[in-house]
Amino acid sequence: MRAAVVTAFGDADVIEIQHLPTPTPGPGEVLVDVQLTDLIFVETAIRAGLHGGFFDVTPPYVPGSSFGGVVRTVGDGVSADWIGKTVTGRTASFGAHAEQVVAPAESLLEVPDGLTLETAVAVSGDGYTALMLEELATDLTGKHVLITAAAGGMGILLVQLAHRASAHVIAAARGQAKLDLVKAHHADVVIDYGQPGWEKLVLEATNGAGADITFEGAGGTLGATAFTVAADHSWFSAHGAPSGGFAAYDEADAERRGITVKGIRDLRVDTATTTVTAAQVLARAAQGDLVPVIDRLYPLDQLAEAHRAMTARELVGKALIRIR
Repeated sequence: MRAAVVTAFGDADVIEIQHLPTPTPGPGEVLVDVQLTDLIFVETAIRAGLHGGFFDVTPPYVPGSSFGGVVRTVGDGVSADWIGKTVTGRTASFGAHAEQVVAPAESLLEVPDGLTLETAVAVSGDGYTALMLEELATDLTGKHVLITAAAGGMGILLVQLAHRASAHVIAAARGQAKLDLVKAHHADVVIDYGQPGWEKLVLEATNGAGADITFEGAGGTLGATAFTVAADHSWFSAHGAPSGGFAAYDEADAERRGITVKGIRDLRVDTATTTVTAAQVLARAAQGDLVPVIDRLYPLDQLAEAHRAMTARELVGKALIRIR
């Protein structure tokens, strides 16, 4: 089978297309003929050798986790009824950017009627995290909600969820095309955080009080700046790192101001305790609560190009990888 392989930590040139043996499903596993896979920003950072404390992986490895395709065979203990079904799923670690993948049967969901495979794959990863953040945050209704990296795959979904909850949605992104996109998805205020002093516009939009809830997906200095305009006794999620690291904040300052902060380690713990399920994500997508924006669809042999586009901030919405 053909698979993308990260041969060493480095820039996107370390990704090679290689021929590997087709894997065999073990007990409780299935083998899937992959049609589409998701690509999220953190995968580009892992490829570059970052976040080693969060993700245990050593090259060479096949990247990717979320996929969509058709079940080919099943391992012991798995019903043969899965064979031939069109499904989404997640690998136990990595390995999705390949023509075939082995995954736990418990991760599979049959794609419901009325939902395309593209939509199902695009929403499965980002949608899960977005619904988890929706669950963890205090009630969004009527709150000033700041969303950074708002034009990214998950940012768009958070804008949609906050709007549906009747929040006052303040969406921050870079460049007019991204601002236009989040405005079209019902952000009440759009702010270009590529402009100096953008945080002052957040204060203006909140009558000087700051954001009640912040979904911080940008990281780096942008994330640190977002923390300065979080209201006292607010809720702040530092879940994104495309700007070179997760948002830095002063823990003593957060405690003094009564701000509840969810860092990346906290969110990984919460992933194990959330009531959100993958089935719920697809159900919310099927009913129109989660509408992913797919910017580009790359063939497998252009995975490196997709990584470059993502790190260069060229994407407006999501990129998917077409395997076959």
